[in-house]
Order: sequence, then structure tokens, then C-alpha cells
Amino acid sequence: MTAVIEHITHADWLDIVPTLGDESIDLLYVDPPFNTGKSQSAGTHTYADSWATTDDWLAWFRERLVVTLPKMKPTANLLIHTDWRTTHHVRLLLDQLLGEDHFVNHLIWSYGLGGSSPRRFARKHDDILFYCINPKEYYFEPPMVPATSNRMKGQLKKATDILDIPSLNNMSNERVGYPTQKPLALLKMLINACSPTGGTVLDPCCGSGTTLVAAKDLGRTPIGCDQNKDAIKIARTRLAASP
Repeated sequence: MTAVIEHITHADWLDIVPTLGDESIDLLYVDPPFNTGKSQSAGTHTYADSWATTDDWLAWFRERLVVTLPKMKPTANLLIHTDWRTTHHVRLLLDQLLGEDHFVNHLIWSYGLGGSSPRRFARKHDDILFYCINPKEYYFEPPMVPATSNRMKGQLKKATDILDIPSLNNMSNERVGYPTQKPLALLKMLINACSPTGGTVLDPCCGSGTTLVAAKDLGRTPIGCDQNKDAIKIARTRLAASP
């Protein structure tokens, strides 16, 4: 098996795009700041997550998507990880940039943890918008999960658009002390489903490096960047420890 060479850079998303070859990326996964209006923190690690308005956030995101799209292969996919604040805005943006027929799935990551409110239903999921570059030739390998019905007991079935994967609790060995860290199980499912073995996976807001580690573990070439020096340090450490 050919050794996987990872590429990780302390840089803004806009800075890394010019270094990429045209039609070189098989999968763009991005978990951008959600514009929560506050800093995200875990332990000593913090990053800012605030724009003056949703329109300002959307302009920031649009600028980066526009320059990234030419770097995607015709068979490539985009997975945009958002939440209730911006999902509807991002879907309309992707419809404008790619076309409504390039929409594949609106995935729900149901994670279970977190607080609740006496004023609304408890918010217990994130959204992942799945779009393709070319509706006629995009890559997809349906992920298989254990069946839950008595009729199919012990068998596997194709996963639905609701991904029931627990988030990382405070005692998880996987935790690296970085805010909004996503579980490897989630990223491995997405990468396996939406990119070919040997393909290239880009995460331009890589945070603690979960996407990059998952891609490397699965035999893909991971490319990532982040403006946060702490994130890059953690991601590099995790990649070095990955076989």
C-alpha cells in the first residue's frame, strides 16, 4: 500500500486554495465556525466565532466556496457541516453556486448530548449538506450499519440520512481538549461514503484534525489548514500518532 502523505498548513482557507491543482480534490468537508456569537473554548484552547450579521458570515463563506469549486474533480462531493443558525442560508447558497440538481442529501447528525431549554425542543443535532459537482458521475458508496429490526437481526443495511453517532463525552479517550471536536466515527463514515480510496480530502477549517486523521486512516490524502495555531499543533500531533 502506498504511504499516505498528509499536508497541513497554518493558514486561512483562502491562502491554501491557490496551492491546489485544478480538479484535484475528491471531497471537500468543512465544519466552519457556526457564527454562534461567542468564543468557543475547551480547556486552554479557544477560537473566535462571531460575525456582525449572518450576511457577513455568509459573505465570508461564499468567497471561500467560490474559489474552491474549480479545485474539485467532476466526481467530487461537498459536505458542509452546519447547524440551525445557517443551514438554510448555506443550502440556498449552494443551490445558487452549483444548481439545485446538485443537492444529494440533507444529513442529520443526531448526537444526543448537550443541554435543554424550557422554552423550546432540545437541540440535539447538526446538519451536513451533501452536494456533488456533477450529478451524473459523483462518487458514492452507501455506508452499511447494523439493522435494528427483528426481521433483519444480525444483518447490515444501508445507512439513512439520520446519522446516529454519539458526540464525544468528557471522558472519551479520543478527546484532545479542542472545542467542537467531532468523533472519528462520524468522519470515517462520511469519507468512506463520499470519496474513493486513494482520493484527496480537503478540510480548510480543520480544527483539531479529526477529518485529516480519518482520511489518513482510510487511505486518502488529507489536506487541511486552520488559522488557529493551537489547532494545527494538535492536528499534527494526532496525524503523527496515526499509523
